[in-house]
Amino acid sequence: MVQHQLRGYLKIMDDCSFRVSQFDMLSGSDVHWWGALAPDFDNVTRGFIISDQKLNQTYANSTLVVRLLQNVTWDMIHVLAVWDRPTASDFGHVVLGELTNATENGVHTEPTMFENCKVLSKDLRVRWSLNVKEDSIEIGLEGATGVMNYMAFGWANPNATDSELMVGADVAVTGFKEDGLPFVDDFFITKYSECVTNSEDGSAQGVCPDSIYEGPDRVGLVNDTRLIYGQRRDGVSFIRYKRPLSQVDSKYDHPVDHLANMTVIWALGKIRPPDTLQPYYLPQNHGGLPFETFGHLVLNVSAHVNDCIGPLDAQDKEDFSIQAGHDVALYVTSDPIGGNATLRNLTETIYAGGPVAEGVQASPTELVWAPDRNTPDHVYYHSLYEKKMGWRVEVVDGGLSDMYNNSVVLDDQQVTFFWTLSKDSISIAARAEKKSGYLAVGFGSGMIYSYAYVGWIDDNGVGRVNTYWIDGKDASSIHLTHENLTYVRCKTENGIITLEFTRPLQPSCGRGNRPECKNIIDPTTPLKVVWAMGARWSNEHLSERNMHSFTSSRPILVLLMRGSSEAEQDLLPVLAVHGFMMFLAWGILLPGGILAARYLKHFRGDGWYKIHVYLQYSGLAIVLLALLFAVAELRGFVVSSAHVKFGIAAIFLACVQPVNASLRPQKQANGEQAPFKRVLWEYSHIIIGRSAIVVGIAALFSGMKHLGDRYGVENVHGLNWALVIWFTVGALTVLYLEYREKQLKRDRIFGRSNWVLGNLEEDESLDLLSPTRRPADKESQVSTRMEVQLEPLNR
Repeated sequence: MVQHQLRGYLKIMDDCSFRVSQFDMLSGSDVHWWGALAPDFDNVTRGFIISDQKLNQTYANSTLVVRLLQNVTWDMIHVLAVWDRPTASDFGHVVLGELTNATENGVHTEPTMFENCKVLSKDLRVRWSLNVKEDSIEIGLEGATGVMNYMAFGWANPNATDSELMVGADVAVTGFKEDGLPFVDDFFITKYSECVTNSEDGSAQGVCPDSIYEGPDRVGLVNDTRLIYGQRRDGVSFIRYKRPLSQVDSKYDHPVDHLANMTVIWALGKIRPPDTLQPYYLPQNHGGLPFETFGHLVLNVSAHVNDCIGPLDAQDKEDFSIQAGHDVALYVTSDPIGGNATLRNLTETIYAGGPVAEGVQASPTELVWAPDRNTPDHVYYHSLYEKKMGWRVEVVDGGLSDMYNNSVVLDDQQVTFFWTLSKDSISIAARAEKKSGYLAVGFGSGMIYSYAYVGWIDDNGVGRVNTYWIDGKDASSIHLTHENLTYVRCKTENGIITLEFTRPLQPSCGRGNRPECKNIIDPTTPLKVVWAMGARWSNEHLSERNMHSFTSSRPILVLLMRGSSEAEQDLLPVLAVHGFMMFLAWGILLPGGILAARYLKHFRGDGWYKIHVYLQYSGLAIVLLALLFAVAELRGFVVSSAHVKFGIAAIFLACVQPVNASLRPQKQANGEQAPFKRVLWEYSHIIIGRSAIVVGIAALFSGMKHLGDRYGVENVHGLNWALVIWFTVGALTVLYLEYREKQLKRDRIFGRSNWVLGNLEEDESLDLLSPTRRPADKESQVSTRMEVQLEPLNR
């Protein structure tokens, strides 16, 4: 068997005929009995037809008697093959010279042939040959299953009930590794679960290999199955292995009584490759329905049975091979002729392969190529050096989910949006989930001020996709643009419209005056997507009849890089409270506390200090409370936006101030120079406080920008201007107070104050950082009050 599941027994009848029995084969296009001098590719290709009988159908356990042509004799045939002429394909062959190595009974069998066969399910068969003398049985598992799936077969615990057949079962698990090599392992089942190893003592439970039990020592445990042969053809896996009948491990293997009726179990499913924790190929949960992906039956291996009628035919023949030879390089091309090493056809597109894509069966080369949505329906595989050595590959479109890397469902569950990002472009598709005359998707917060892509079928039945800039609510506000769209498609099936196109991320016109020049897609920022559907669209002369009848309720934020989406939400009330509290703190309380410390010291007593402390602590408490509101509502936050970064920095600086105040050094005595520690503390306290206010104000403005970007609040610009006016008034007030302070200082210096005679208390209005300041702690200074007695002048 080379391909097409060919299998059968050949017997030469006489000089001019032969018989084939139990013959299985999937149909081809123009298949013949073929003769060749040797089994290599060149000789088989140069072979010849040996019989008039054609094989253009599927054969199921058939018996054929074939007569040779009159001019053909056996000495001309060293290889008898089944050959498909249009595809130059060898379905299978027999090398007649090797038949001298026949077995004792004169029958030479290939690894795919057995004495018995039993159908387990529509996708799985078990074949076996018994050898009682050698105390062994050879088993072949044949399944139409995925290349990374396992096939399992074995004997159940003889003492188990029908509902617990898996637990205590002795099974062989077979499959193919990532490199395509077959494997078989002896498993024992202790639990209905995948194999789990205890990290403390190394013990295992579940569906595990025999060799993993008994902890890390593994003393006396062996794999009683031995691989003989494995192949994968046309989507069908076949593995042959051998196991003893009675001489088995008594703890984790069951002896097979070849004369008794015994219960066997089987399963198909996904397999997990080895990793750093489990160095084995481990079967995963088979899932599915009974007798489709798992099952059991009573089997007597001595009873002859063959109910496998016909070949297995996999629905998904995903893997195929092309046999060439040395110095025959393969490539996949748009040219039906091939042989382009001399650049014969400069217009062809080469999709895969090249000079290094060559090999033979003994040393194959794996050529991996994945078509995409832009691949033509037909491409060709050829030799790079010779013309017409290959043929056609039909490329069938899968579903949109297969053709695009990402997809999300837009608002109201009526439109599905697909996309694939590349370096400089994005491929987009949209599919409606209800019948309509056209489908439109727009990039923007609504249809107004958005870029719309409209797909429809015109009067000639041709799918069209046009782009528009929309700046109003009537038909005259829909302006046709000329974006650089490629690979444009639009089709309808049962009234369901699907549109597709590819466009550059940056418009080719740069930042010109045309509307489409500003339609830039930045993959790092969320793309706002809306949709609409209607009864009719036309290429020109749009009117009110072209207006939509169904539309999305709100935009969906599509995260292009992540491959996900999130609904654009209305402004949450808690977040509105968060913003107001932050404005109250950073716009009123905290700046007010600073102003009190700066400009209220000329009043008697320590009122300025109390105002300063109360306002600062109140503002800090409100800041922390507002932060908790936002974190609780958003279930955490990501430090990515400028608003969050500014906010964290401002809160950190604000929290540093109370700590800084608690470390304040003692002030100097009256008349003494301030110590260095005190001066350093005053500078740090003032600088940190003022820096906190500046960063806090930046957080307020960035928060307003975040509000507009995320929630599309319409009056965000008005709120920004209100903030600007508020802080401008505050800045002008500070400038006026600074001017007043300078005036007061000048008046004191030139003696123009209205001090009460003898009031030598220090002036608390002096700046802490002023080099002419005087001590402010009344309790620490010595009284210098002077009493003067005034007497009336009677004279």
